[in-house]
Amino acid sequence: MFTGIIEALGHVEKLEREKENLHITVSNKFPGELKIDQSVAHNGVCLTIVELSDEQYKVTAIQETLLKSNLGSLKEGSVLNVERCMTMNGRLDGHIVQGHVDKKGKVKDIKESEGSWYYHIEHEVDKELYTVPKGSITINGVSLTVVDSRPDGFSVAIIPYTYEHTNFHTLKVGDEVNLEFDILGKYVARYMANFK
Repeated sequence: MFTGIIEALGHVEKLEREKENLHITVSNKFPGELKIDQSVAHNGVCLTIVELSDEQYKVTAIQETLLKSNLGSLKEGSVLNVERCMTMNGRLDGHIVQGHVDKKGKVKDIKESEGSWYYHIEHEVDKELYTVPKGSITINGVSLTVVDSRPDGFSVAIIPYTYEHTNFHTLKVGDEVNLEFDILGKYVARYMANFK
């Protein structure tokens, strides 16, 4: 489980294909605090550490993950939002995030406004995946509040701190992003679908 509060930016040092799997070697500020078999979210995707050194670590993404997320389009030098799993003795600063990407979205528009940025994200309509104004959404692993919502997309406001300390500052119109919809909303949508 995660909170959507990004701890560090990770840098992709190496990519290796093995059949349908992609091994991703990442460097960031805390490899020395990690351990083999630990879960770490990368752009919101929960991946398991399989190799580790003092300066970097390796995770593996399977084909389903590569198809459902933007990890399949990584290049050496790409910047990732990284978060270690939450501890049960701390505050939940974001919202409950599983690290299970529901689908990819696309950046439709970016507008700067009085020191903040508005990102408009579009995605395919899905009867079980909704956003609501002032509800929660996770974009590339970042816990955010929905500003405007419609069936095929939504917008979020990004404050300067988030812009500078996540990979939002690297995003451009047309880029793919990973979306994890609010888990409580997904349960409600599934429950209500049984009454139709």
